[in-house]
Amino acid sequence: MTSSSPRPAGPPASGEPGGPPLSERGWRITIGVLHVAFAVLFAVAVGNVFVVDVEGSRPLLLAALGAWGLAYLLLGGPALLSRDVRRRLGYQAVMVAAVAVIAWHEPSLLFLMFLAYSQVWFLAERAAEGVPWTFALAAAATSGPLVDWTRGEEPLWGPGSTLVGLVFSLAMGIWVHRVLEQSDQRAALILELESTRAELAALHHQQGIVAERERLAREVHDTLAQGYTSIVVLAQTAAAALPDEPGAAAERLAVIEEVARENLAEARAMVAAFAPVALDSATLVEALERLAERFGRETGIATRVDTVALGGSEPALSRAEEIVLLRGAQEALANVRRHASASAVVLRLGRVGTGEAAQVSVHVEDDGVGFDPAAVAGVGLAGLRDRAEEVGGAVDVSSAPGEGTRVTVRVPAR
Repeated sequence: MTSSSPRPAGPPASGEPGGPPLSERGWRITIGVLHVAFAVLFAVAVGNVFVVDVEGSRPLLLAALGAWGLAYLLLGGPALLSRDVRRRLGYQAVMVAAVAVIAWHEPSLLFLMFLAYSQVWFLAERAAEGVPWTFALAAAATSGPLVDWTRGEEPLWGPGSTLVGLVFSLAMGIWVHRVLEQSDQRAALILELESTRAELAALHHQQGIVAERERLAREVHDTLAQGYTSIVVLAQTAAAALPDEPGAAAERLAVIEEVARENLAEARAMVAAFAPVALDSATLVEALERLAERFGRETGIATRVDTVALGGSEPALSRAEEIVLLRGAQEALANVRRHASASAVVLRLGRVGTGEAAQVSVHVEDDGVGFDPAAVAGVGLAGLRDRAEEVGGAVDVSSAPGEGTRVTVRVPAR
């Protein structure tokens, strides 16, 4: 509810934003206190009617008090909880009429204005509704004593005290409704913030799903897809060699079994969200040497690993950075297998730079047919670039037709 539509201090109506300043239990306790206060002061007023000399006005005063009490039971009290507009307006009309009768015939009973002013503001939906009813009560309570004062039958403090009560009632009522108004604004703001937070959480969740799909796609491309490609090629060469070269065919079949086993292990590791199998029980250098050795066996291409630039020590890298370098080497070798028609491949692992500018890189260089990098956009290299950027690294491809290809994957060194 906005500032143009404040509400009572009780629980909000259905569909209202935010929570009330009072809890449901607190509001009911407050209403109970109001009931008790009404009953006590009302009983005192009725007792005073029988005690004071009212000069024949006792029946009228009792009728006015009775109408007020009955209206409270049937209209005012229920309206405090139900917030029914017709009950609220009906009760306030009866209350103003009763106050007018009391003020004309026995101003000493106007201590009941404490109840009347309070109930107006507890029932009012907004300050603009409470103000006119407060003035109506003040007019009803002041008219009788004011006439008596003009006749010299009533001191000025009688109507004056009623007007002072009016000022205090207006000030208190408007202040309370302003507080409630601000409470509603804060509640609406909190709801908006919660809604925004829920939307952001949903967006982050969706982004996480997309990122995970992309990660799995890269993993499948870099591991399982390449492994199955090797199996297909090896199976074809084994079938071709089987009639005339059973030894070569047996070698190919052994490699097929090895690749299939590694693919199965990679699939299980992927499901379990582990690091690449090649890095499970080996260093990065050992994993690259194993990769180069198997590539040479599969393709017959002379393949070697050069680690001279490391200076004889293993690079200090995180597991994520090691995975990027290993996957880079796998992707580059897969491209050599498919496109390069090369006779030799070198994997160079080195460290360059010092301090924060230090980097560890893997270069995969072949002597194949080469290509124009600007004219070819491979899915594997695009995925490799994304993977490298996630750890602050980069991928460079240097090639030209007839001049071979060099793929460089770099990651920050510690």
